[in-house]
Amino acid sequence: MSLILTIENTMPADYEQACLVGRAWVPGNPSGPSPIAVVDNEIFDISESYPTLSELLELDSPAQAVKGIQGKYLCSLSQLLENTDVSPNTSSPHLLAPLDLQVIKAAGVTFASSMIERVIEEQAGGDPARAEAIRKQVVEVVGNNLKSIEPGSSKASDLKKLLIEKGMWSQYLEVGIGPDAEIFTKAPVLSAVGSGSFIGVHPQSEWNNPEPEVVLAVNSKGQIQGATLGNDVNLRDFEGRSALLLSKAKDNNASCAIGPFLRLFDESFSLTDVADAEIALEVKGADGFLMSGLSSMNQISRTPQDLASQTLNKNHQYPDGFYLFLGTLFSPTQDRHEPGSGFTHQLNDLVSIRNPKLGALNNITSHSNNVQPWTFGINALLTNLSDRGLLKK
Repeated sequence: MSLILTIENTMPADYEQACLVGRAWVPGNPSGPSPIAVVDNEIFDISESYPTLSELLELDSPAQAVKGIQGKYLCSLSQLLENTDVSPNTSSPHLLAPLDLQVIKAAGVTFASSMIERVIEEQAGGDPARAEAIRKQVVEVVGNNLKSIEPGSSKASDLKKLLIEKGMWSQYLEVGIGPDAEIFTKAPVLSAVGSGSFIGVHPQSEWNNPEPEVVLAVNSKGQIQGATLGNDVNLRDFEGRSALLLSKAKDNNASCAIGPFLRLFDESFSLTDVADAEIALEVKGADGFLMSGLSSMNQISRTPQDLASQTLNKNHQYPDGFYLFLGTLFSPTQDRHEPGSGFTHQLNDLVSIRNPKLGALNNITSHSNNVQPWTFGINALLTNLSDRGLLKK
């Protein structure tokens, strides 16, 4: 399966009016990653003003700042996208994930349907063959419309008592309708891959799926500055065996994809657009398999603002900001092979996550032990910025 990024398959429908920033690998002596801005179908390196996106997002109005920056011309937008693939040529500019020093956090079990699927994983012990029978049993007891139940409410408490009596209570329902959201660290700082890259699935996993999500960019003061798309690649069999395997189910090499660009809030895009967003997913297999789905943010159980405030507060701070996956409505159950087997990835699946306001995040699946190892960490970034004369004294 081949993947060539273009303006048509990557950019938001109104990208010429959008305030889009990101990061690109910039060749030079030395080469290194730079924050970039998209202006009139051209890419500008803004690293001399803001060496990191983290620093830019600390401003009260980063969109206004970007619109006033005289950056260094890097290449055309088309050239940047064409140069970006699973094995990019480091002598040419290519797209990276649009974040740097921010911690990568994720909110789980924020939609009713995904909540039920997590319960099914737990009840099935990670065995996809048992999932369909358990799904019918769970839906019969819980129902499939939990959207009307406000997390932490008295109605949620009454439902909890009923489910305990039925022997169906679950730790996933606890975070789904209880007062405290599930917030976990998805991936280490700087480990996310961008659009056009391989995404990694653990080679021992036999039941896994993409998770198409909106990702918020939040600074150290808790200000939500913009949004992008993310793929929270998930191993259903690992997590289903034990919730204590969450880190192994979620955090593997190249298992966190974010991009293509970060859209900053301005007069053309706001948190209202995030709350109303519909995220489309399409998986095309090299075997001819095709799956599509939709995640509607208006079905989320907790607001984006609530999830952000449950992440950063008096109990936990993020001096360089954080990116927050908001969860997904979509849990694929479409059989890929024999009836009842459900969906799981195969190598070379083309995964596309799209939204008209945020563009499209496109990746190809591989095994996490076969993708390019992650070697460029925080120390490498600081050394690189110093060598390029971009660290401020």
